Amino acid sequence: MSGGDPHVLEPENALYAYAGAFVDELCRAGVRHAVVCPGSRSTPLALALAQHSSIRVWIHIDERSAAFFALGMAKGLYQPVALLCTSGTAAANFYPAVIEAKLSQVPLVVLTADRPHELRDCGAPQAVDQNRLYGQHVKWYMEAAPALATNESLRYIRTLAARATAAAVAVPAGPVHLNFPISDPLTPVPGPLMPAPQREAAAWAGRPSGAAFTVVNAAEPATPAPEKLVELIGVLSTTKRGLIIAGPQPDPGLVKPLTQLARSLGYPLLADPLSQLRVPLEDAPSARQAIMVMAYDAFLKSESELAEARCDPDHQEDDEEEYAPDVILRFGAMPTSKALLLYLQRHARRCPLIVITSTGSWDEPTQLASEMIHADPVAFCTNMVTLLAAHPTARATSRSPSAWEQHWQATELITRRTLGDSLVVLPELFEGRVFTELARLLPPESTLFGGNSMPVRDMDTFFWGNRVRIRICGNRGANGIDGVVSSALGMSAARSEGRTSSSGKVTGRAVLVIGDLSFYHDSNGLLAALLHRLDLTIILVNNDGGGIFSFLPQSAFPEHFEQLFGTPTGLDFRPLVQMYGGHFERIQNWSEFELALQNSWQAGGLWVIEVVTNRNTNVLMHRQLRQQVRQALQKSRAAPAAAPLEKSLSRPESAS
Repeated sequence: MSGGDPHVLEPENALYAYAGAFVDELCRAGVRHAVVCPGSRSTPLALALAQHSSIRVWIHIDERSAAFFALGMAKGLYQPVALLCTSGTAAANFYPAVIEAKLSQVPLVVLTADRPHELRDCGAPQAVDQNRLYGQHVKWYMEAAPALATNESLRYIRTLAARATAAAVAVPAGPVHLNFPISDPLTPVPGPLMPAPQREAAAWAGRPSGAAFTVVNAAEPATPAPEKLVELIGVLSTTKRGLIIAGPQPDPGLVKPLTQLARSLGYPLLADPLSQLRVPLEDAPSARQAIMVMAYDAFLKSESELAEARCDPDHQEDDEEEYAPDVILRFGAMPTSKALLLYLQRHARRCPLIVITSTGSWDEPTQLASEMIHADPVAFCTNMVTLLAAHPTARATSRSPSAWEQHWQATELITRRTLGDSLVVLPELFEGRVFTELARLLPPESTLFGGNSMPVRDMDTFFWGNRVRIRICGNRGANGIDGVVSSALGMSAARSEGRTSSSGKVTGRAVLVIGDLSFYHDSNGLLAALLHRLDLTIILVNNDGGGIFSFLPQSAFPEHFEQLFGTPTGLDFRPLVQMYGGHFERIQNWSEFELALQNSWQAGGLWVIEVVTNRNTNVLMHRQLRQQVRQALQKSRAAPAAAPLEKSLSRPESAS
């Protein structure tokens, strides 16, 4: 047998030949990391993964936490990650992360070991129906054929590995599920094998030089037909009052072409924190930057409030008409801000809403889109900018902002200034200030992970941009509070593998901001930090319960509010963190917060910095800040002439 690969060892029996060929082909298809949960039925696959020198195995005990850890790692690496467990309820514990992976388009190759067919539905222990266990929440499912060590079977299992990995990474990326019925003996005891002279080299040891058994060539990113772009440019180039909205999306490569498109069209760009756009823009110094709007959540809490701030309420309808856009372009997933969603719902009834999506799915919950364009966003923006430059009505990039742009720019500036000035004089620790402090302190190339519920909303409202380039992430597929700790630790693991400087050191820092209920929900996930020596600073915002419910209508019914919605636990998290080898610090003021952050980054490892707040006070502070923004806007609109802008808000560096 020639053309073998050194990764493939001589198997002990047919089952191990089968498992070894499968794992080897996963690696050839691009899988370099596998998260493995201990179990008996999965032994052949676990050993094959552990023995492959080009795949790193990450052990995790709790299957739910393990699956979210794999999810975070796949996000961090932009690569498919394998996830393995034994049979029974172990596989069911993967389900929440599988759902999140499907909805947030993260490539996972989920491998579940199963009882053989003769032990199903007959009362055998640890046997549940794993066939299509994850339903529509995986892109593709297949139950592997029983293991044999024939040329045909090994060709089949290598092809299955290639097919599964290709399906996981194909746009839109997502999870795939392979279920393996495995018979005893599960350990590598010697067994009969096909004589070596009869073995096909490619089936048993893979194709020469590490080539994939089946190379899957992905389709080129979709782009609209040139005539469609020309038609669109004809409309947009004559429409002066447009907006671009960028929702959550993972690709930092979209930043430059999208901001160039906004600048070319003269449209303000409203950027969700998870759009990767709330960072310094790299562009020619002589070129006018796009008008970046990041504080929109604070001044769009209701359009009627903003209208009231601009004119006499008796003329609110006329004022709203003046404020309304004539066209809206939306990229990425639906933004986090409910205020922005309501704004879209009001104005998309009266103007075109054009949604550009690369997923091929219907990412449009407002039911108001006038047009859906399925295209690669980077290619779309790049082609549009090129065609716009040659269009007869092309606007000079060095021109001054239009009145429409200046309106958004001024509103942004007033909002940021008002919030910034107000935050520093609040008498108590305020949850939103966590993000203004992080914007000031995070070093370059850091990763900021925003937990769900209140943290991601506070990030939207109070993280207006960073002085340096960072990556901002979150689990915004299903928006659950489960698995957040593990997802952030998975991203930390990805940083340790793939984000290093020329000196070989990991650049930047990994920071998670999370609420106390979400932290409790995934406390098992902290074990990964201990097992794998990971660096993660967790900002634990502890308001002793579900803080978001205090903003919702349920809070108006106090009789059972604390019991059913507030759900205080009164837990002291210090012993928990220390049990996992972490450092715990409760801060009393923002000077202590900064010092604790710096200490955590210098020392490394797991750090939990607790910021204790009061839910009721937090609601009052939010209302107070919104009122101050409204008053500042009223004062500005009432002035005879707007004061000149001191500094363009197109640069996020000015947000601190």
